[in-house]
Order: sequence, then C-alpha cells, then structure tokens
Amino acid sequence: MSGFKTFSLPREKAIEERKWYVIDATDQVLGRLATTIANRLRGKHKPDYTPHVDNGDFIVVINADKVKVTGRKLKQKKYYHHSGYPGGIKEISLEKLLQTKPERVIYKAVKGMLPKNRLARAQLKKLKIFAGPDHPHQAQKPISLDLK
Repeated sequence: MSGFKTFSLPREKAIEERKWYVIDATDQVLGRLATTIANRLRGKHKPDYTPHVDNGDFIVVINADKVKVTGRKLKQKKYYHHSGYPGGIKEISLEKLLQTKPERVIYKAVKGMLPKNRLARAQLKKLKIFAGPDHPHQAQKPISLDLK
C-alpha cells in the first residue's frame, strides 16, 4: 500500500479562493461558451479541484443576446416546458427565446452541463447573465476572460 492520501479541499479554503470573471458572449458559439462556463463554475480548471466541494469561480456573462449558434438551430431547436395541467406542454424556438429572453438560452445550456444535484444548484447561483454590455458587478473587479 502506498503512502499517498486523496486530497480533499476544505470548504473554507474554496470560498476564500473564488475569483470573478467577465465573459463577453459576442460571436461566441453557444455550446463552446457553455462548456467553458460550466467548467469554471465547477472549478475544474483549478489544480485543487474536488468534485464534492464548490470551489468554482463567479462568472458574469455580458452581451448574451449576441451569442451565435451553428447550423439550422435558430429555427429547429425547441425548448419545452409544462404547465402541470393536461395538454399544458409549451414550446418555444431558440430564435424566439433569443429575442425575448437571451439570458435564459445560456442559462439552460450551462445548467444541462452540470450534474443534477444540490451542488450544481449552488454553482448555478454564481452565474450572472446579462443581455447587454452593462452589469452591476463592477465592485467585485471581475477579470476579463478571453475565449478566442
């Protein structure tokens, strides 16, 4: 038996080391953007990543209305939700959702890439998405993250 122990990051240390990043979604492909955001929220980019500890960073996404999609997704991709009543299924296309609530498109893409548990719900609270170029998190001095 070797003398190595599995490293587990303490929760208090994870909270201390959180940083704020701002990502400009202008002309970014939706899936690739969501993958980067999901990895940063989980903390997988850090060398002390621990799956059961929330050691990810805060992410501020601006210009969500200018995100790109490839192929025919604008017309063909549909989002569904149900009212809870019989026959209450609702459907909206990606194109219409981008016009009305562009923040929701990125939110749903990132949420689908996170595990389905309490930890992921806590990590999603660190995601702030804005349709335009302005955001109210200047006081946190977010670092600009270039994805190109």
